[in-house]
Amino acid sequence: MSSMAERLLGMSSGPARAPNSYPMWRYLMILGIVTLGVIYALPNLFQPDYALQIRSDSADEAMTPMVLSTATAALTEAGIAIRATETNERNLIIRVNSDVDQLRGREVVQTALAATGEDYVVALNLASTTPAWLQAFGAKPMSYGLDLSGGVHFLLEVDMDKAIADRMATEEDNLRRILRENRLRYVPSRDWVDGKRIDIAFYDEAVRDEARTVIEQEYDEFRILARDVDGRPGLWLTLTELRVREIEKYAVSQNLQSLRNRVDELGVSEPLVQSLGRSRIVVDLPGVQDSADAKRILNKFANLEFRLVARPDARPSETEIFPYEGRDIVLERRNIVTGDRVTNALQEYDPDTGTPQVSINLDGVGGDRMHDVTRDNVGNDMAILFKELRPRTRIVIEDGVEVVKHFSVEEKRLINVATIRSALGYRFRITGLGLGEARDLALLLRAGALAAPMYIVEERTVGASLGAENIDQGMRSIVIGFSLVLVFMMVYYKGFGLAANVALTVNLVLLIAVMSVLGATLTLPGIAGIVLTVGMAVDANVLIFSRIKEELAERSPQAAIEAGFDRAFLTILDANVTTFFVAIILLAIGTGPVKGFAITLAIGIVTSMFTAILGTRAIVNLVYGGRSLKKLVI
Repeated sequence: MSSMAERLLGMSSGPARAPNSYPMWRYLMILGIVTLGVIYALPNLFQPDYALQIRSDSADEAMTPMVLSTATAALTEAGIAIRATETNERNLIIRVNSDVDQLRGREVVQTALAATGEDYVVALNLASTTPAWLQAFGAKPMSYGLDLSGGVHFLLEVDMDKAIADRMATEEDNLRRILRENRLRYVPSRDWVDGKRIDIAFYDEAVRDEARTVIEQEYDEFRILARDVDGRPGLWLTLTELRVREIEKYAVSQNLQSLRNRVDELGVSEPLVQSLGRSRIVVDLPGVQDSADAKRILNKFANLEFRLVARPDARPSETEIFPYEGRDIVLERRNIVTGDRVTNALQEYDPDTGTPQVSINLDGVGGDRMHDVTRDNVGNDMAILFKELRPRTRIVIEDGVEVVKHFSVEEKRLINVATIRSALGYRFRITGLGLGEARDLALLLRAGALAAPMYIVEERTVGASLGAENIDQGMRSIVIGFSLVLVFMMVYYKGFGLAANVALTVNLVLLIAVMSVLGATLTLPGIAGIVLTVGMAVDANVLIFSRIKEELAERSPQAAIEAGFDRAFLTILDANVTTFFVAIILLAIGTGPVKGFAITLAIGIVTSMFTAILGTRAIVNLVYGGRSLKKLVI
């Protein structure tokens, strides 16, 4: 054992001092750690308020007094009591009395703000009630899993019509390319897609029949029929039902993965993200502090398209026009690459101008494609198109009943047009964005592109999945068990048992404080980890006290106390270190409940080692140290 460890634990000989006494600095160190533990554990005593959180749909738009007055007036008119309001640059928080008021208030505020013509996100939240003096220390309450406290529930609907439409547009571009490569002339038309069908017109039947043969060799997902198109010989290519199901499955799978990545970026602990049926995804977020931001990010569909500026002789059917800095820019409809090929994206700042930028890396396919196209177009212009689908709702009458319909409004804008000076590779940067847009775009690109936009069709706060009664019974069992341990230690070990009880209580306080500081999530398996931690802390004290009893047969009381702590240390260390390694392994490879159990156990082992060896001994030293003891009751 190193001399440093010996000095820390009070096991070195050092300068002569009274038996079983610590130097003053060690008492102050222990007192300081316990005081910090109390401070950072205290926020867990303050239960949060039900609240509505309002945030602009634009990442860079600040809240105004008009938003606050509109929202509060609507709630007052609806008879919903307002406990308090808080406004900062980006958010508005309105505290209400209950979850019923929270749910009803969201609809009221959404309707009132929609009438202003601006786009706002109204989300459900749990507002902190931690006093300001604790917040000044950075103290915050511990996060709770869905099985203990519930959280915010979102039900999202994947826009399958848009998913199919995007796939059909891609297939249209591929078909045009195949026909050109095989020199099969078709009648120019801007749009071939009609729902799940592609219509292609030709100048004569011979070319049509040859085109059908070529397409059948390339595709097996279309049912191909020879039909007239606009009075000319043509082909109808209709998606098979099997292919439609595959597109739907891919859209849900891709969106599910992207949502999981987005939730991870938001830092939400123990989230639940899973599919529901053919087109829906459930997202449960326990203990979120910024549910409006989570709602905005989850419901956001943004991507990038890199395109060449069209040459003067380009066909009108293969170009699109966009305004840029007061002039019209004609772009090729075909993309070089899209945001789907981005492997990493970081929001940074231009070192020369200090303006926001997004630095991105492309994957192998995207990097090769970017290099090949830019190498062949040095001296030409390339544009970066920012594409965003904004979810909207409208109320329609169906069978005499008002029904809310969801739809998307697609917005495209050029954010950059530059001349290609040399062939580009896998890494480059994007400018022309505001700070909020750059931050959101980097997050969305890192998370992965969505296969189709989604709409939040249901949002609510969810209660504890195990039920309040079961949770109360579980907590009651912990309190009863802990109390019985305290009584046993007090009765069996007398004064030493009292010292152990104080150390056990401090152990729980420190455990809660560390979990709060680290942002760890407490789940029901985590409570099981706490129970196991208490057992290990008791076991450490029992080993120490049993060793002291054995030493009393051969040593004086003071010598027995010192030998008991010193000689039990290695046994306690071995037992706790091996268990700690198991907890770390479970934390590394486990998920969900296993991870919740492991993190609580790992933290608990560290705190119990501190309290059992340093804490208990400090109390024993204060009570018995330096005294002339003839007899020791233990």
